[in-house]
Amino acid sequence: MEATSYRTHGCGELRPHHVGQRIRVAGWVRRVRDLGHFVFADVRDRTGILQLYARAESPLYATLRKLGREWVIQAEGTLRLRESPNPNLPTGQVELEVETLTVLNPSLTPPFLIEDETDGLEELRLQYRYLDLRRPVMQARLMLRARLLAVLREYLAKRGFLEIETPMLIRSTPEGARDFLVPARLKPGSFYALPQSPQLLKQLLMIAGYDRYFQVARCFRDEDYRGDRQAEFTQLDCELSFVTQEEILELFTDLVQVAFREVLGVEVGPVQRLSYAEALAQYGSDKPDLRYSLKWEDVTPWAQQQPVPFWKGRHVFWMWVPHVQASRKLQDTWRTLAQEAGIPSVAFVQKTAQQISTSLSKFLSVEALSLQGEGLGLWVALEKGPSPGLGALRSAVIRDLNLRPEREWAVLWVTDFPLFEEVEGRLAPAHHPFVHPHPEDLERLETDPLRVRGLAYDLVINGYEILSGSLRCHTPQLQRQIFHLLGLGETEMEEKFGFLLQALSYGAPPHGGCAFGLDRWVMLMAGGHSLRDVIAFPKTASGADLMLGAPAPLEPAQKAEVIRWLSS
Repeated sequence: MEATSYRTHGCGELRPHHVGQRIRVAGWVRRVRDLGHFVFADVRDRTGILQLYARAESPLYATLRKLGREWVIQAEGTLRLRESPNPNLPTGQVELEVETLTVLNPSLTPPFLIEDETDGLEELRLQYRYLDLRRPVMQARLMLRARLLAVLREYLAKRGFLEIETPMLIRSTPEGARDFLVPARLKPGSFYALPQSPQLLKQLLMIAGYDRYFQVARCFRDEDYRGDRQAEFTQLDCELSFVTQEEILELFTDLVQVAFREVLGVEVGPVQRLSYAEALAQYGSDKPDLRYSLKWEDVTPWAQQQPVPFWKGRHVFWMWVPHVQASRKLQDTWRTLAQEAGIPSVAFVQKTAQQISTSLSKFLSVEALSLQGEGLGLWVALEKGPSPGLGALRSAVIRDLNLRPEREWAVLWVTDFPLFEEVEGRLAPAHHPFVHPHPEDLERLETDPLRVRGLAYDLVINGYEILSGSLRCHTPQLQRQIFHLLGLGETEMEEKFGFLLQALSYGAPPHGGCAFGLDRWVMLMAGGHSLRDVIAFPKTASGADLMLGAPAPLEPAQKAEVIRWLSS
């Protein structure tokens, strides 16, 4: 930490080689301990904790005793070796004998402990977020976030990327979620929208010739608050021209490996690849957690030869979980979950050293199963093909059996997503309407669009989607064709996307890119459990800012102005 007039060192920077030096520190009082002949105080800043002390005969003894929790102080003195080192602190071998002490600001008693193991409930900590952020665990997370951003910026700059900002006040375009709308005061009846992503703007930058772009972008989506989502979030947004999908995957594979190495000091190993179809068939999910090797196997040909009536005419999948057993109650729980996920039939077999038991004993002989070793097997019968229900059941097995991950990090590319999906009998984009179709499937666009793959890809880390991207349509003819398939007429197309179609007509290069969900990536790296753990000032699950009291009613004058504007 850079020295200032208030301090020569950060509290957590001092080590035995500083012993004997005159040191000045500043920070917050963590706690005070009066042992009679000595009084000790821990002072904290974002670098760590340092123990201060004064002897009973010191003129500062009484002052040190009176310090309260979270008072801001400046202390100066000589650094000494501790007689009783604390191995749990990086500064645990040293302490500062205080010779001068200044109270810079006293503090009210905080409403909860400013400790990693705090007694404050989340709602209270969000209300006093500026206090919650003093906790060492929170400071470590935000410092990790800053370190990750620095590494990413350095990497991209070295690879020729330019950091370019795009506007926050833009036109509303259909991107899946609702926009946050901003009234345009000088143009009554018209609105800006806050960007859900810089998608179209970065494509326009490619058309403008800025062939490698990135931005740490603030994004806004007015979605229903469900799960661990935030209305405003941060993306690392990237776009490149004159590249293939393979070149994009190789570049960002390297970026991810460098980031883990530089930020956490770990090697994430080889990055696997699966097509969307393979991921769904083997794991029942397009974002499987590959730290666990459990996978589904399609055993339909074998199953159709067995005398099991509810397998006839269905797709049957099998998963073997070695070295575990499941109670009847747990099996019933999984059956219920499967039915809720649209799976009509689940059956089990268990093998121990003593016996083999199966819920299909009326139909199958245990000798026909050829099971290797002890464990638990599951059969699932589906009406069509692989479905997300397989993923839900796999996740439940992992969770309910408390299976341990076989490695710390599992990184995976999922490619060849469908270009379209069917929603209420109509085509809808599986990602967004600007994805380039797979060249091998172009002839199917008009005849069988649901079988068309897109040049789209996701990066999955430990079961979380961290990146999503694609190559883009770069000719106006192809982009118009996609819009037509999505049900847009010429008038609507020109009204909503005329600027893009016009830009594509002026020599747009082949281009593609991606966006990292930065908040979720930091959460994984930091070992957090919620996005709120790694965002400085997050919203609650209901979208409220408990610290600022937002959202809030307008002042009467503001409200009257908005009403006049809307009615004009």
